[in-house]
Amino acid sequence: MLERETICAGCGVKVQSENKDKLGYTPASALQKDIVICQRCFRLRHYNEVQDVSLTDDDFLKILTSLGHTNALIVKIIDIFDVNGSWLPGLHRFVGNNDVLLLGNKTDLLPKSLNVNRLTNWLKKSAKEHGLKPIDVHLLSASKGQGIIEVANRIDELRKGKDVYIVGATNVGKSTFINKLIEAFGGEDELKITTSHFPGTTLDMIDIPLDDGKFLYDTPGIINHHQIAHYIDKKELKVITPKKEIKPRVFQLNEEQSLFFGGLARFDFKTGGHGSFVCYFSNELMIHRTKLEKADELYKNHLGELLTPPGEDTKATLPEFVRHDFTIKEEKCDIVFSGLGWVAVHQPHVTVSAYVPKGVGVSIRSSLV
Repeated sequence: MLERETICAGCGVKVQSENKDKLGYTPASALQKDIVICQRCFRLRHYNEVQDVSLTDDDFLKILTSLGHTNALIVKIIDIFDVNGSWLPGLHRFVGNNDVLLLGNKTDLLPKSLNVNRLTNWLKKSAKEHGLKPIDVHLLSASKGQGIIEVANRIDELRKGKDVYIVGATNVGKSTFINKLIEAFGGEDELKITTSHFPGTTLDMIDIPLDDGKFLYDTPGIINHHQIAHYIDKKELKVITPKKEIKPRVFQLNEEQSLFFGGLARFDFKTGGHGSFVCYFSNELMIHRTKLEKADELYKNHLGELLTPPGEDTKATLPEFVRHDFTIKEEKCDIVFSGLGWVAVHQPHVTVSAYVPKGVGVSIRSSLV
């Protein structure tokens, strides 16, 4: 009975020592420690090794649904590099009457020339378009520790003595953010929750005590299936996940020219004469230019070789490309590939097409940069 009630301090799952292949396994000898973490968290923390887990979308939704029954401050974190992919659609339906503080994380990935006030206003506008009216918006870089103290003070002001729930999609940096909070205000290392840029790392709700007897809860990362991350393996995910400031890559294209982003997405410039297109993707992801008339053949013959990721193994399971057409009437907008990056289009009156694996999201928005 005692074993079943022991909770992993890393991911919040119930600990068990009977089945190595099941969630929450830890050797029986480890159960004697004051702070217990499961074998999955141990291996992730010490060896950066990920073990797959089986949780359904229903498991995540049950926890989110419980938010509406609380009296708390909701802190929603999004990945500023992947706003569309990391947004939680319909969050306003889950939070009830609770206030929402919106945090844009990973600002260290964006070009330093970007105006912070413009970015904050852009994020407020984007939230409104998604039906969310946050009480405030803040920018930060959890991995660099930038903005942590300011955000922590703002959370303390806004919570008004209530509990705090941190919510977000997988990979937005929720766990890193909370670990930085613990570092900033003192806390045991083993109380930190598991961090990783692999989808679905935080498995269940973790509670961290606050000074006044209330708690800060980290909820599991919600899986947005339209992100490209769910169609490639862990090694390839590292290639498309930016780790440092993105260097914009500019391509001067003529009509009927195409760009491939590895073999995971394609961008066609169809009409509009001559144009300048700025690509914001991980620095490690190769971008390949070709003529539109040769694009289909190039993809068919060189996917997994010249056009990589995907590699030889994952290309067999990658869904077929689906085309999305856009007519751009105003200047300065972005064509966004969910979980991958975006192409900034700087001139009006052009038509373009975007190709992504079936199930992956593509959208258009007013220019971020």
